[in-house]
Amino acid sequence: MANTFEVEDVRYSYGDISALPGVTLNVPKGRRVALLGANGSGKSTLLRLLAGLSFPASGTVRFLGDALSKERLEEEEFFYSFRRKVGVVFQNPDVQLFNASVFDELAFGPLQMGWPAQKVRERVMEMLREMRIEDLKDRAPHRLSGGEKKRVAIASVLVLDPEVLLLDEPTAALDPPSQTQIVALLASWKDTGRTVVIATHDLDALEDLADSCYLLKDGQIAGQGDPLTVLHDVTLLEEAGLVRPHRHTHGHVHVME
Repeated sequence: MANTFEVEDVRYSYGDISALPGVTLNVPKGRRVALLGANGSGKSTLLRLLAGLSFPASGTVRFLGDALSKERLEEEEFFYSFRRKVGVVFQNPDVQLFNASVFDELAFGPLQMGWPAQKVRERVMEMLREMRIEDLKDRAPHRLSGGEKKRVAIASVLVLDPEVLLLDEPTAALDPPSQTQIVALLASWKDTGRTVVIATHDLDALEDLADSCYLLKDGQIAGQGDPLTVLHDVTLLEEAGLVRPHRHTHGHVHVME
């Protein structure tokens, strides 16, 4: 199976603090892969490297066989091709929502890509219907609820029909109904041919979100496998800080998220 991303011995630091001390992994084409880890594990940093928003101090990130570097992304043809194929949804939707209305938010990307106005209108309306946010089209994004903002942020990326989606904590800070909606949407991408990489610490939704996962601890791969296998490895999840043992005087251990 061909790989969408190949990460080879990648190292990245924030000043003197090492975030990724040497990571190697592959993301197969058409698969949904979770980067699983507690806060500070390096999963969001790794996602930024895959998105071409940051670049490693050493090691290589490849996208469809091409090295993903600052110099490569300065080439206009590669830049537009990469940005057209790869969509990114940040953890905080306020980071990427800045237009006056939801309609304008969804239209922004296609207009930047030079689509004809009629095609933009048709595609935006289609996306509004698919995401069930037609009633929000004239609303200002900053006045929406957290769940509505997240759906608009995802829609603003999906409107370009990218081949690859990178999502950072898509269910974080949402109320239960909004979480359910987002998880159902992500679950619907199974077997669609789209490559999806999700950085998350949401164990409850893991089986719905991913076909396989890498578990990160201190910026390194601590384990990998299908969601069911990883979820049943309680010791590994404990060590990664994703669950904690609750010890009573009778000596039994209860796992709590």
